[in-house]
Amino acid sequence: MKNLIYHIVDAFTSQPFGGNPAGVVILEGNTFPEEDLMLKIAAELRYSETAFVVRHSEKEYTVRYFTPKAEVDLCGHATIATFALLHSMKLASGPCLCHTKAGNLAIEVGEQVMMQMATPKIVETIEDSEDIYRALGFDGSTSNSKLQTPKLPVQIVSTGLPDFMIQVSDVATLNSLQPDMDAVSAITKKHDAVSFHVFAFGDDGHTAHVRDFAPLYDIPEESATGTANAALTHYLSVNGVIPAKGDFLFLQGEAMRRPSVIMTRISENSTVYVGGCAYILAKGEFI
Repeated sequence: MKNLIYHIVDAFTSQPFGGNPAGVVILEGNTFPEEDLMLKIAAELRYSETAFVVRHSEKEYTVRYFTPKAEVDLCGHATIATFALLHSMKLASGPCLCHTKAGNLAIEVGEQVMMQMATPKIVETIEDSEDIYRALGFDGSTSNSKLQTPKLPVQIVSTGLPDFMIQVSDVATLNSLQPDMDAVSAITKKHDAVSFHVFAFGDDGHTAHVRDFAPLYDIPEESATGTANAALTHYLSVNGVIPAKGDFLFLQGEAMRRPSVIMTRISENSTVYVGGCAYILAKGEFI
């Protein structure tokens, strides 16, 4: 194994030890290492995702993403981390093109990084959500009955990765959740989804507060998820909660004490973007 330089970057925050950390490995040349090596590096770094980047030119890149257990098609926070790092190294600026297994994405690179998501779609509407709420810790008792029939439907939505969109009644309830991770894994596996993306509405100016659970991919909880919040933006728009065009803010990671602010945008042609800033925390080398 030739020397590989890696960086640790906290995405969706301007402060160290906030946001969502990702590993970023900028590769030399136009080829990726063997998949087994990339998986071992991701497992060694232990972050929810590590991005491996091939730079074709000043405006074109290919990125692959690995969790400690498997490769995934796309990761929003690792993409924000990657292009924030490239920008800090003066290797990317302005409009760029990012090739991923989820498709080709337009990235606007500056002090804030905004990435175009894959075409949003409702993958599935769950008619019976009782097992889903039970997996989150609700037992169907009277005090929890309103959570069994939420105002908004439980749906699986994708802007590159499919995630469950699940509403709970308020922010206090959201932050008190203690999911059954085995049950969450089983349900996401059954529906070929990545995570439970659970949200509640507050009155503090954020579009919603959110938590994201992806134990199937060895991520019990994630402090910031770009793809899932892009999916949530589409979901809320389709269900008439937010306008069909505009800018939105989501607060995530509160329960983990790693608060993250995720920016999203719906453009005039219904394209969804997600973004924010990042803090470059550390640099190291595999020898």
